[in-house]
Amino acid sequence: VQMDQSFSMQESWGTAAEGESDDLKRIVADTNPYFLGLTMGVSTLHMVFDFLAFKNDISFWKNRKTVEGLSVRTLFVGFFMQLIILLYLFDNDTSWMILGSASIGIVIEAWKITKATVVRVKPSFPFISITDRVSYQGSATKAYDQYAMTYLSYILFPMIGGFSIYSLATGTHRSWYSWAISSLAGAVSLFGFILMTPQLFINYKLKSVAHLPWRVFTYKALNTFIDDMFAFIIKQPTIHRLSCFRDDIIFFIFLYQRYIYRTDYSRINEFGVSGDDYRKRDEEVAAKAAGSEGVVQLVTEEAHEEGADEQADHDKLD
Repeated sequence: VQMDQSFSMQESWGTAAEGESDDLKRIVADTNPYFLGLTMGVSTLHMVFDFLAFKNDISFWKNRKTVEGLSVRTLFVGFFMQLIILLYLFDNDTSWMILGSASIGIVIEAWKITKATVVRVKPSFPFISITDRVSYQGSATKAYDQYAMTYLSYILFPMIGGFSIYSLATGTHRSWYSWAISSLAGAVSLFGFILMTPQLFINYKLKSVAHLPWRVFTYKALNTFIDDMFAFIIKQPTIHRLSCFRDDIIFFIFLYQRYIYRTDYSRINEFGVSGDDYRKRDEEVAAKAAGSEGVVQLVTEEAHEEGADEQADHDKLD
């Protein structure tokens, strides 16, 4: 009774979606207590890893001086994908925990675009102007990115069109909006992993992964493994479950690339500097420290000499 009252109060305050209390009661009633306790602990880790992933993602792009080695087009595609998935999750009354994480993610994706490109607001339509940064224009990274995305579009667009027609012919939808959103979301979840291949292609051409935000990847991968567990006990769309397993595959490919492409200290890392830059900085610091020690030693010797001269003059007077 107390549980029902608590859930009813949360729904009246708007902190829980309608029907979410039924999901929680189903989980409590139908799930093994030990497994439920483990899931509660893991869900806490999920929130911690979400926070750490967002924090490190922001730190990575905040300190970024160049987009060399990164797929800028994938950022735009990622923003569009996040928007489609968020609209689909709202349309299917998904858990607020998943909606909250997706909402924060789309805000960060939009902010990353402003860091990777030059975004200006104009008084006339289309009101927003987006141009490449100077360091990205004419770079090898841009050429590889454009090459990969162009050929992917030849594969991806027919697949999205075919999936939409299949969904319309075989599925049941509440409205044309639901059909459009569910078709796009289904295409994103089933074929979205293809859109990560431009970054894999850039890594292959540059023979390096030093430019990638590995801390962010690690935290997101840990959350993906947690999502794999939640996919079986929390109510969510089937295609959202499929996207969790899709991300596992992509992460393992990135790990393989990190294994085969050993560290090259002449290449830039995720903060826009290379190992050689760090070495030069250390040498400059050491040189300055040595110079400071030399000055101190010289001043000390001069002070001793002056003291000795004063003592000699004093002895002569005596």
